[in-house]
Amino acid sequence: MTRLSVNINKIATLRNSRGANNPDLIKTALDIEMFGAEGITVHPRPDERHIKYDDVRSLKKVIKTEFNIEGNCREQKFIDLVLEVKPAQVTLVPDAENQLTSDHGWDTILHQSYLKEMISVFKNAGIRTSIFCDPSIRMIEGAKETGTDRIELYTEGYAKHFLSNPQKAVAPYVDAAKKAKELGLGINAGHDLDLHNLNFLIQNIPYLDEVSIGHALICDALYYGLENTVQLYKRKLQYSSTIK
Repeated sequence: MTRLSVNINKIATLRNSRGANNPDLIKTALDIEMFGAEGITVHPRPDERHIKYDDVRSLKKVIKTEFNIEGNCREQKFIDLVLEVKPAQVTLVPDAENQLTSDHGWDTILHQSYLKEMISVFKNAGIRTSIFCDPSIRMIEGAKETGTDRIELYTEGYAKHFLSNPQKAVAPYVDAAKKAKELGLGINAGHDLDLHNLNFLIQNIPYLDEVSIGHALICDALYYGLENTVQLYKRKLQYSSTIK
């Protein structure tokens, strides 16, 4: 079954808006684990507008499930943090400085030498690596050459077109995932996945290792409650044609 990693950036954004510790980020992460999530994801950015670097250090001490740190490996501060904390997985994302949210995958051909270098740094430290990829066969083949353990399919395009034509929306992701599986790469997915589109993705790519979901899950929790929402998402990850 595909594992659910909850991105808690939005919890940190809410906390930071008042400058205190409400909601308590660490307690929330531990509760999310207790509610059934198999992982916690954070994406620290240089301006620390949501997850702070000290948050990452504090989380590493208490997380009992899988800890995934996403970020831009062009930032030396990010590299140093990951090597210090040693999460289970680092996901390399080609963000620009001050970017609002991630919006594209790596060009694994153009940046292949750079990615090889960075991936070797993290793998030599015993950290599993994943790189953000668009659903392109060529980019998946390039990813294989970097030495990464996994790819994370950037699913914004799928989510954007899902409601109008779900089969067409998922088709390039199915092809990319098949190529990744053929090449022996692990496969994660993330960005704009929600309760409406998640199960259809799983039905078509049942061998996904992990999905990372933050924004939609936290928004849903405002209505359904956090514990119930985690369970709702976990049910959507079941490969069953009866799930709606």
